[in-house]
Amino acid sequence: QVQLVESGGGLVQAGGSLRLSCAASGGTFSRIAMGWFRQAPAKERELVASISWSQPTSYAYYADSVKGRFTITRDNAKNTVFLQMNRLEPEDTAVYLCAATSLGLSSSYTPRNRREYDYWGQGTQVTVSS
Repeated sequence: QVQLVESGGGLVQAGGSLRLSCAASGGTFSRIAMGWFRQAPAKERELVASISWSQPTSYAYYADSVKGRFTITRDNAKNTVFLQMNRLEPEDTAVYLCAATSLGLSSSYTPRNRREYDYWGQGTQVTVSS
């Protein structure tokens, strides 16, 4: 059983930056692929970025809408995954959720479908004002 707790959300002006953190416990974090999703009101939950568990180099995948602005990283020593968000836009406003998968995936695989994840955090609100 993996528990996930997000932090770092808040209110920021367009063009600003935020760094989200997701602390994991209860599993072997170094062998778990992780992802960040977001859900805006009346919209489907969508993948923002995911990261493989391979070491020493991990692989990342980004949605087109955030490519070049967001960066996902992980610190296995701290059991934490981060999402650095730069050049934020009002369209980025959403609840951001951290997710983990217990599937025995290849170490270099970056899961992209929400059905591949079975552990979820409660989410942290990100609001970008124009």
